[in-house]
Amino acid sequence: MRELKALHGDIERAGLNTLSGRKEPRARVLLIAGRPGAGRTALAEELAGQLRDSYPDGVVRTRLTEPGGEAVPTERTAREILGAFAITTPPGAGEDELSEMVREALAVRRVLLFLDDAADAGQVDPLVPDNPDCLVIAVAQGPLTGIPDVRPCTLGGMDAKAAIELLARFTGAVRITVDPQAAESLAEECGGQPAALVLIGGWLAARPTASVADATKRLRALPHDPERPVGDRPLARAFRLVYETLPSSAARVLRLFALAPAGVLDAHTASALAGCSVSAARTALADFTALGLLRRGGGPAADGRAADDQYLVPGCLFPLLRDLLERHDRESEVQLARARMLERTVRLLQSCRAITEPDGSPARKRLATLPRSLRYPTVAAAAEWLDSRQPALLASARLAVTDGELDTLARRLIAALVRALAAHRGTEAAAPELYGLHQLVLDIAERRDLHREQAAALLNIGDLDARTGRTQDALARYRAALDAGRAANDLYATGRAMESVGGAYQDLQDWQRAADWYGRALAQRLSRGERADEARLYGRLGTVHTYAGHYGEALRSWRAAVAVHRRLRDLPAQARALSEAARVQEYAGRPQESLETCQEAVEWARLAGDVRLQAALQLRVADTLDRLGDPAAARLHRATADRLLETEGNTYEIRSASAGE
Repeated sequence: MRELKALHGDIERAGLNTLSGRKEPRARVLLIAGRPGAGRTALAEELAGQLRDSYPDGVVRTRLTEPGGEAVPTERTAREILGAFAITTPPGAGEDELSEMVREALAVRRVLLFLDDAADAGQVDPLVPDNPDCLVIAVAQGPLTGIPDVRPCTLGGMDAKAAIELLARFTGAVRITVDPQAAESLAEECGGQPAALVLIGGWLAARPTASVADATKRLRALPHDPERPVGDRPLARAFRLVYETLPSSAARVLRLFALAPAGVLDAHTASALAGCSVSAARTALADFTALGLLRRGGGPAADGRAADDQYLVPGCLFPLLRDLLERHDRESEVQLARARMLERTVRLLQSCRAITEPDGSPARKRLATLPRSLRYPTVAAAAEWLDSRQPALLASARLAVTDGELDTLARRLIAALVRALAAHRGTEAAAPELYGLHQLVLDIAERRDLHREQAAALLNIGDLDARTGRTQDALARYRAALDAGRAANDLYATGRAMESVGGAYQDLQDWQRAADWYGRALAQRLSRGERADEARLYGRLGTVHTYAGHYGEALRSWRAAVAVHRRLRDLPAQARALSEAARVQEYAGRPQESLETCQEAVEWARLAGDVRLQAALQLRVADTLDRLGDPAAARLHRATADRLLETEGNTYEIRSASAGE
């Protein structure tokens, strides 16, 4: 193929910097430009496959435009690229930070970066590695003005010979041989566009008795759409020929595929959209694929499940399907199909999470009542499904929130997705995805004036901001959560928000404000008699007063915490609070009182049966005795701590052996 040969030649050709004697500062960018349907992505995939072995760190592919035509934010693209190298990204990180992480990751790797369907240079430039050992293949409709030394390859149509060969893959050689002139005319009617040729080829393959001349005649009989650009008309006509020969029921199902999140379908999605059985949906997907209306996609299955049973709506056909859906289907029917799809996704996610619960748990009992098609045989199979469907699931959540008409279902979908991600990956590993999902909940809550959910979302986002060191951002979230909690008259949310504001000020080392906010939260807990929360807040007050050097107030707070733990009969917590009180006494220059308090803590730890805590407190006593000038007594306490730890270790070994038996 001449385009492939030209692209290989461009790779070998020296760049502008090399010709001027300077070292190339960045990766080479090859641009494959052309209209959707011109075969630009297929050409890029072929080139990437041929070059794969030259880039030992792999080929990383990402799409820069949604099927609906919206540009993918650079932040999301950067996360996809970093995820390909298993690099954890900070939840809530901005575009600049993530773009820099991409450049750092690619600076030490030899990677081929495949950027499909770029809208403009602004999407591509932040991702170009500062590493001449990498290569970027970008696919776009037009030029990428602003990126230096771009190597463009512009696709028009296939030549007659290549177009006829493509048709022959569907029709067989005989129908081409008996009427080569008709084959040339058909290729010309398709404008040499591969997507149009595939559609006509699929149409002919489904009709073994139809001749190439028949297809040409029918295609010519279809009028051009004067509202479409000239270059888009061959594909539009080929699609119309295939679409208008579909049974009405199949045509309706095909139109509904425009609702597929990220253009990705599987049997469950198709079944829900069409309102048919899963087996019927599988048959329909296979039939549409044979006609060139869908493409197979996805990865290998786990436990033999058809986890790779995913299909893609070709990007060039998505606008055509969307136009048909808007013209032929009532909005109420479209919303019903969308609601069925979201409801099915919720049930799959609930099943995905339930499989992680213990046998005999309520969740597993409910799982057993679901249809077999909605259940997963193992935890590994559920995790495989969640991983393979994650882009479509996240897209589904975003689309549901943007739509705004199905907010109740959208909230259920997001809640189910949050629980499934947390169950399979843990909240730490899933934090980047959870951050975006909490933001979607916040969008709905603000739109619907759901103050309680708004407060919850703000608290969750604030916690993730705080965990990643964006303390000022977290503080702003917590204050907004406090306002939302007050608007909802939600005492739990307001108390939690006040405590979180105090925690943010503590992280900022503003001890006075931290103590003030902890005090406000404590006052609310005291009024409601929430003992465990009181004890925790007394401890947090004791901590910030200690940092501030206010030892008297710190000691009073820790003593109050001890008293609450005593009323709660929480002996280990009581011992720990006494230990902290002893630490404050030591800081205040009262070592003898510190020793007595620490010994009291040891006794409570002994009564609690917490051997490790008892040993740790014995070591604290030993350190205090050293400072009081009694090394002999200190040695005795250290020996006691060693015996306790040795006993605890032996107990653990005995328990482990018993478990092994």
